[in-house]
Amino acid sequence: MQLGLFMMPLHSPDRDFTAILKEDRDAIVLADRLGYDEAWVGEHYSCKTEPIADPLQFMAMAAAMTNRIKFGSGVINLPQHHPAQVAGNVAQFDHLVEGRFIMGIGPGGLGSDYELFETSEKDRGEMMVESIDMIHAIWRSDPPYRIHGKYWKVVIEKQVHDHLGIGPMHKPYQKPFPPIAVSAMSPNSSTARLAGQRGWGLVSAHFTPGSQVRSHWRAYTEGAAEAGVRSERANWRVVRSIICTRTDADAAAYLSNETCSPGWHYKYLRDNLATFNMTKILKSAGTMTDDGLTVPNMLKDLVISGSPRRVLEGLITLVDEIGVFGTLLVAHKDWDDATLHRESMRLISEEVMPRLNQHIATMAAE
Repeated sequence: MQLGLFMMPLHSPDRDFTAILKEDRDAIVLADRLGYDEAWVGEHYSCKTEPIADPLQFMAMAAAMTNRIKFGSGVINLPQHHPAQVAGNVAQFDHLVEGRFIMGIGPGGLGSDYELFETSEKDRGEMMVESIDMIHAIWRSDPPYRIHGKYWKVVIEKQVHDHLGIGPMHKPYQKPFPPIAVSAMSPNSSTARLAGQRGWGLVSAHFTPGSQVRSHWRAYTEGAAEAGVRSERANWRVVRSIICTRTDADAAAYLSNETCSPGWHYKYLRDNLATFNMTKILKSAGTMTDDGLTVPNMLKDLVISGSPRRVLEGLITLVDEIGVFGTLLVAHKDWDDATLHRESMRLISEEVMPRLNQHIATMAAE
């Protein structure tokens, strides 16, 4: 099992934007130094709490300071962009990082962005599929381009001048194109089913309890079977919130303060999902009411915490519950205690993951 870092990113709106960008960059640089395999960064245009508008631009800065880590867009919200723009930007980024890129895509997930880009009343899932199909068509072909869809068209016919190199759009570094992944939140996710049908990677969100995450893989395999595609657990990434400290008491003391960054993080997610009547995503049991979504309950249900031994036990329980998956992505939080969060990243990489992989190897041998 590989290890990665997942950033929505989500930060207190009271923080300085420049400081946030530096902190998130430093977290990725640290992850690279600690041997993390991947770093994922989200896209939100109209939100102070989720402040990165262009993950490719941000990751290009981090890429220059790292050596091996792969970058994932988590995600590029395709209905908000013209497919030709995405095709050009992704191709350039893929060359900048020489193939260290996983193309996470999605239909959008922020209400204010829906309003901004006038997609609220549109079928964003349909738009996402049309967009990625057009992007791949661009990468597979040369001009003249005559690609027509329901929502967009890509046409370059009159201004193709081969002798001047005018007309062609760049193709990515990876051939034929970077791997695709989508994220899933809801139980029995239709997006997970689509990913299975298409053979895309799947990322299960960190605000979905393990009991619900299991349904993502079921939907994925059902979609793959419908399309005659082989489902590979290596293509499944599961995001979890993890606080790993030297002792169980250290983690308990940190999380006992409901205003700690994980507490604020889940309070924000609860209040945000409530605006869409989607708080069921956070619930570990179908009978839980919204009143049960207190910060202490969410920290208990959704954060794996404690000493390396306790965190390892929590991850083994997760694997036993949902099965083996390809990559564990650790959800990044505000560094309200930078020393604690840096140490947590180190302990997960150096003390937890080797033992977790030993456990998985033993399972496979039995």
